[in-house]
Amino acid sequence: MTVDLFIPCFIDQFYPQTAFNVVKVLEKAGAKANYNPEQTCCGQPSYNSGYWDETKTLAKKFIKDFDGTRTIVSPSASCTGFVKNYYGHLFQNGDQEFDAQNQLKARLFEFSDFLVNQLKYIDFGASFPHKVCYHDACTALREYGIKSEPRLLLSKVKGLELVEMADTEICCGFGGTFSAKFHSISTAMTEQKVEQALATGAEYIISTESSCLMNIEAYIVKNNIPITPIHIADILASGW
Repeated sequence: MTVDLFIPCFIDQFYPQTAFNVVKVLEKAGAKANYNPEQTCCGQPSYNSGYWDETKTLAKKFIKDFDGTRTIVSPSASCTGFVKNYYGHLFQNGDQEFDAQNQLKARLFEFSDFLVNQLKYIDFGASFPHKVCYHDACTALREYGIKSEPRLLLSKVKGLELVEMADTEICCGFGGTFSAKFHSISTAMTEQKVEQALATGAEYIISTESSCLMNIEAYIVKNNIPITPIHIADILASGW
């Protein structure tokens, strides 16, 4: 099967290798990835900042960029959750875009959810001989609804030891513009998250969300802390 690939802004701009690893993993699972280079932001930052008219413009473009019937896969539950849960608030029932977004969101899936629940493919022969902990991003857990899927995929990675940190479901402090508007509170939350990860003895913090990982990484690098954030796609593409 061929799927359309939606690569969020953070991955496109800061972690392009993660996008290539998503393609690598999808292809091993038997899915060919189609990438539309015209795609841009889904509109989540502007929506959360109150700029609904600007978001509507981006939403219309997103709907156009992913027009068709193919399944859409994205390595971000945050962006997919936003499209699925909030695009319906931007248009009136009966509008062309309202009907189009309803059709689109039914075929839009987060990466790990798609692998586990749609393709039923969980063992990629990956190898990653390290102790790791997993961060449940707020949007992934509460807006999209994934928890067991990433852990199931990680359980099949050779040599990987997953240890759960305390309060894994608590926010890392990013929250999009929250980290800019409330920098001190955000930093304290990130510090708590990193300290809880360190307490497990893990070498890596894994998540489905590059935005969370970028926030955590900034704190780690600034304070020279010996633990590394990494996206789940990069783990699944390791060792083969």
